[in-house]
Amino acid sequence: MHPFLQALLGGMLLGGAALVLMGTIGRTAGISGIVSGLWKPTAPRGWQAAFLVGLLLAGVAGFALFPTRFDAGDSAGLPVTIAAGLLVGFGSRLGSGCTSGHGICGLARLSPRSAVSVGTFMAAAGVTVFVVRHLLGGGQ
Repeated sequence: MHPFLQALLGGMLLGGAALVLMGTIGRTAGISGIVSGLWKPTAPRGWQAAFLVGLLLAGVAGFALFPTRFDAGDSAGLPVTIAAGLLVGFGSRLGSGCTSGHGICGLARLSPRSAVSVGTFMAAAGVTVFVVRHLLGGGQ
């Protein structure tokens, strides 16, 4: 399949999933908010758990169907991966949402706060790539 069609299909699946979640239960598909909802003692947890299980099952299915696409190459290792995940989670909560919540759902709702957040994410990513590749000599 052509990479353009793969990207188009992936985008349609993400947007469709966000639309179904918003249309059926009125919730946004922001992963950091869904995960944090699992820890609230009074919140119903069924839909959050189902969403996260679905994410994991999709990853397992993707690996089963396309194992060569999941080659991590030079992995940073488990401790670095865990630390990176915790930092991303902390940053998501600090920024009042994650890239999926702001980028997919927030922009679709024309949220000004999400537009600022996505602009900040993209600018930080651009600076990071420049520093790593051109100033530190890393990357590809």
